[in-house]
Amino acid sequence: MKRILVVDDEPNIVALLRLYLEKEGFEVIAARDGDEALALHLRHDPDLVILDLMLPKQDGFDVCREIRRRGDTPVLMLTARSDDVDSIVGLELGADDYVTKPFNPRALVARVKAILRRSARSASGARPIEVGALRIDGRRREATVGDRRLELRAREFDLLAALARDPGVVLTRDVLLEDVWGTDFPGETRTVDVHVGELRKHLGDDGPPIETVRGVGYRLVPPARAPLPPDDAR
Repeated sequence: MKRILVVDDEPNIVALLRLYLEKEGFEVIAARDGDEALALHLRHDPDLVILDLMLPKQDGFDVCREIRRRGDTPVLMLTARSDDVDSIVGLELGADDYVTKPFNPRALVARVKAILRRSARSASGARPIEVGALRIDGRRREATVGDRRLELRAREFDLLAALARDPGVVLTRDVLLEDVWGTDFPGETRTVDVHVGELRKHLGDDGPPIETVRGVGYRLVPPARAPLPPDDAR
C-alpha cells in the first residue's frame, strides 16, 4: 500500500483528499503545518507528498526545499494562485507537479498515480545510457560527465534522461512535459525552458550540448562520428 502525506491547513481539503485517496487504496497521513509535515515525512517516509503552498510555520516552498534536500520523495504542490511565478519556482525547487485550487479530486488522484508510475519507472532503471562523455545510470539515479558527477534535482535528472534516450531526436516541449511531469501544463511550457537552462549549466562545455530547435523543442546532440578512412588507407 502506497503512503501519501497530505499537507494542508484546511480540514475540508484534507478530508476530501483522504476520501478519494483511500478509496483508491492509498494510506493517508496528514499534517496541518510545515513543521508537522517535515516531522511526519522523516518518521513515515511517504511515497508521495501532496503539499499546500500557504502553510503556517513554514510555507510549502521551504518544506519542498527540505524534502528535496533529504531525497527524491515525489511532491505534488497545491496552490490557491494561478500565478506562473509561483508554479515555476515550485518546479525549480524539485516539485513534480502542481494543481491549482479549486481542483477536481479525481483528476488529482490521476496525477498522483501518474507521478508514482514515473517514480517507479525511474527507480527500476535500465541499462546505463551513454551519449559521448555523458553517462546516466537510472538504477542509481546518477549522471556523470567523464569523472564529474552532476548534482541534479529529481526533475532535472528525468529531463536529461528523456533527452538522452533519443539523442539527436527533436522532442517538443509538450512531449517532454508529458514524459517528465506526466501531464499537460497549458501555458506552462516555459517550465521545460527553465529546466533545460539548468541542465546546460550542469553539463558545461565537456558534456553533450542541448540544442534549441526554434519553435519546436530541444534535442541532445550526440558526438559526431569520425569519418571512415578512404579504401586505399585501410
